[in-house]
Amino acid sequence: MKKKNEITAKTKILAVIGDPIEHSMSPTMHNAALMDLGLDYVYEAFHVLPENLEDAVKGFKALNIRGINVTIPHKVEIIPYLDEIEETASQLGAINTIKNENGKLKAKNTDGEGSLKSLKDKGFDPRDKKVVMIGAGGAARAVSFYLLREIKSLSIINREEDFDIATNLKQRLSDSYEKAIETIKLENEDKVKKAIQNADLLVNVTPVGMHPKVDATPVKKEWLHPDLFVFDVIYNPIETKLLKEAKEIGCETQSGIEMFINQGWLAFKWWTGKEPDKEIMRKVIIEQLGIEE
Repeated sequence: MKKKNEITAKTKILAVIGDPIEHSMSPTMHNAALMDLGLDYVYEAFHVLPENLEDAVKGFKALNIRGINVTIPHKVEIIPYLDEIEETASQLGAINTIKNENGKLKAKNTDGEGSLKSLKDKGFDPRDKKVVMIGAGGAARAVSFYLLREIKSLSIINREEDFDIATNLKQRLSDSYEKAIETIKLENEDKVKKAIQNADLLVNVTPVGMHPKVDATPVKKEWLHPDLFVFDVIYNPIETKLLKEAKEIGCETQSGIEMFINQGWLAFKWWTGKEPDKEIMRKVIIEQLGIEE
């Protein structure tokens, strides 16, 4: 096993980029898995502002960074700067993982597969269910694309100022699925409340409630109901205000930690050709979050 901090001129670099990025636990998770397998890699986090995104992509090639995770807000905007997009990621128009193969940047999206697996592992059966999704960005594209393979209907809720993003997502999804898909402005509280009250699953794919703004929630507590399963893709904190209030109502809940681990496991395997120990990945995150299970 490679000793901790034993970095040499031969060490390969993996990274995650985003804005913000200080909250990310990807370095903790991936470095633990790399050490466990004795692989000569190190995983770093880079704060990349939107105006510097193109230069950052050029840097991946110039510095021969072997693999890159992409998080908020770059999952859609980064696509024009890449060389090859996997078919499913191309359909949904968002990526979260890049592999540098001899200077050629290939990309895919592991968010959707990771989210669906985390729900099923928790015991939620998505078949023929009615789903409300808060948000329409890069993560929302991946999650909704995979959910629509099995669910009955989808309501996409987004802010009025960014409502064109939701409209575009609906069109993209409708091109691939003959399902009932609607868009609702978050400011239209009556419609949002009605959609949630009729839903089986509520998914938050926005950063609302993410560290450090942990007192925020995307929807009102009184809109929830006990028969609703609530899934928040945020993993830091592991229990957002939305999930806390959902539990108080009597809802089944799922945090973003399992989705995070699943998507990371898929990315790690693609980069290295090795299967990391999922339990080690989970353990270090739980420890860093200070959670007692």
